[in-house]
Amino acid sequence: MNFSDLNIENKLKRSIELAEFKTPTPIQSQSIPISLEGKDVLGTAQTGTGKTLAFTIPMLNKLLKDKKAMALIICPTRELATQVMEIVLKLNIREIGIGNALLIGGESMQKQLRQLKKGARIIVGTPGRINDHIERKSLNLSRVNYLVLDETDRMLDMGFTPQIEIILKFIPKDHQTLLFSATLPENILKISQKYLNNPERVSVGSLSTPIEKIKQETFQITADKKYHELINQLVERSGSILVFVKTKHGADKIVKRLKYDGHKADAIHGNLRQSKRDRVIRGFRNGNSRILIATDVAARGLDIPVIKHVINYDLPQVPEDYIHRIGRTGRAGKDGSALTFLTNNDRNMWRSIQKLIDPNFKTFQEIEKNRSKKNKKDKKSFNKKKKFRDKTNSKFKKNKRFNKKENNQRSKFKDKKKSFKKDHKRSKFKNKETTAGYTNNPKYLDKIKEQNKPETEFKKFYSKGKKKFKNRSRKRPKNFSFKKHKRK
Repeated sequence: MNFSDLNIENKLKRSIELAEFKTPTPIQSQSIPISLEGKDVLGTAQTGTGKTLAFTIPMLNKLLKDKKAMALIICPTRELATQVMEIVLKLNIREIGIGNALLIGGESMQKQLRQLKKGARIIVGTPGRINDHIERKSLNLSRVNYLVLDETDRMLDMGFTPQIEIILKFIPKDHQTLLFSATLPENILKISQKYLNNPERVSVGSLSTPIEKIKQETFQITADKKYHELINQLVERSGSILVFVKTKHGADKIVKRLKYDGHKADAIHGNLRQSKRDRVIRGFRNGNSRILIATDVAARGLDIPVIKHVINYDLPQVPEDYIHRIGRTGRAGKDGSALTFLTNNDRNMWRSIQKLIDPNFKTFQEIEKNRSKKNKKDKKSFNKKKKFRDKTNSKFKKNKRFNKKENNQRSKFKDKKKSFKKDHKRSKFKNKETTAGYTNNPKYLDKIKEQNKPETEFKKFYSKGKKKFKNRSRKRPKNFSFKKHKRK
């Protein structure tokens, strides 16, 4: 199947040829015919498989047929929104000429307002900025009949669910929805049930396994030696390298150290202005800087074909992000490599990442535990007494009368044993001599006098002051001194 075989407008066919899109990818060949029929689509595929073109072609075809219609594409990040707009502009040549607007944070509001006033029919943006325009009443979504939710799992992870629901309230009920996602967790399925109308399910490849052409490696290391090993890897590897770190501060710190050591590097994270982000990505694409240090902001939607290597300097916070990180390399069928630094603190996260990639994955410790359990079951200790009891019980069962007699004898013996124990306790209690308790009650003390102890002993015990010392036979000498021992 080629793009020329699709049932689309001739103008759009020409623009696809000029953009040099020749053979469709599996996700494109499966989803485009369905969406051209006007059906809702729930599409899942790995990153770098051409999902953007899968919803852009049917969108432009629909807007060419219906000149009053509008399309809205919602993306999780500014980078992804700008990349989607780039593909839209590639296909939206002069012959087609449909007005468009890119609504993202970090860019001037005045420019966006001018684009909307001109009558933009293709709206690409992030949830936050789209909501800003709805509140300003500068964006009217009453004519939107084509809605795309791109990288929906990422949007939900970033907490955009309430904002998306507000946007959907302003879109008419009679519209076509295309939901694309790299993974398909339960919250995505709930949204699809709520907002999609009998969607056609399109799935390409495994959702959790990374692309096969990516060579994955791990490197056991301590935290203090990470940077030195990073330098070694940068020297050994050729081509552009994308390094993922946890924090924005960490990204800036590593860039400073790399520049000091003579490496061309740039950082990309959430604190940068949009103009600065665009400049960094442009420089990385053109080869001005070979190394790009990024946080997870760049993990999804960053389509830079020149990336040959991905290094996970730090592990991601969410296991799914590992797949999206390494998906930045090996795009469009090319080979790629991914190296992950692992410290002792990363064990639990790495285990969960491996279980995500392979649900049947078991650690060495788990395998050993299972083996030990099996061995314990096989090597049960042989109990002779138990076997003898089983045999005797089987003999007793054969002779019922003997069993009854035996049971009666046992019950009699038990009763005797109980009565003997009770009598023994009582006798013990009777013979027990009552000891004097600590009390000031004189009546109680008189009772104690009448008991076994003689009065003399009682007086000696309860007498106060110096009297009890006078009765002693041995007296302490008046002149009493300790001998001093000198250390040798």
